[in-house]
Amino acid sequence: MFVYCQPKELPVLESVTQPDGKRYYVSPSGKKLPSVTTVVGAQKKQALLEWRKRVGEEEANRISRQASSRGTNVHSICENYLNNEEIPFQMNDAYEMFHSIIPELKRINNIHYQEAALWSKTLGMAGRVDCIAEYEGVLSVIDFKTSKRVKNKEDIDNYFAQCVAYSMMYEELIGEPINNLVIVMAVENSVPLIFKQQTSDHIPGLVRAIQYYKEQK
Repeated sequence: MFVYCQPKELPVLESVTQPDGKRYYVSPSGKKLPSVTTVVGAQKKQALLEWRKRVGEEEANRISRQASSRGTNVHSICENYLNNEEIPFQMNDAYEMFHSIIPELKRINNIHYQEAALWSKTLGMAGRVDCIAEYEGVLSVIDFKTSKRVKNKEDIDNYFAQCVAYSMMYEELIGEPINNLVIVMAVENSVPLIFKQQTSDHIPGLVRAIQYYKEQK
């Protein structure tokens, strides 16, 4: 049984997704804040456009829909599992990928927040964190990812920048720093990948992402 120890109740933030895919949250003060994924993902936009051009719109749409659906399903199953719900066996890729990361999920406990909306006046952003909990006994920002291929740490700088943002938001809202970031990545037809990093090592990456986003506005 996973234990929950929420430091304080946070309000639910309304979110709005625009036609161009950019998502915004409305903070408790009524301010419209861009989502963490919108800000951090801006740097990847050109590479994504080039990929779509290379593979063709139809194929790009098919791959994107499949990846998005599978990622959403794996997230949902992980959320239910951490909520101490029974997970029935399913004959699909999402269940297989979830099953591969169960040993890593069992390293999690003393859960502070799961799928909670966080925001920051300082960063001018908001977002929904996958999980803030102890991982192997250490308070961490934990992010669940899926991938078709094995990736290296250098491939996922944007994931770490995303986690840093949640770490800083948590400290601003709760008053407690989080020094550890954990990416739990389920990989298709392979063993899962676990990336454990220090928050301080990836602050520059978040700063660059914010600067780039502001320059593109």
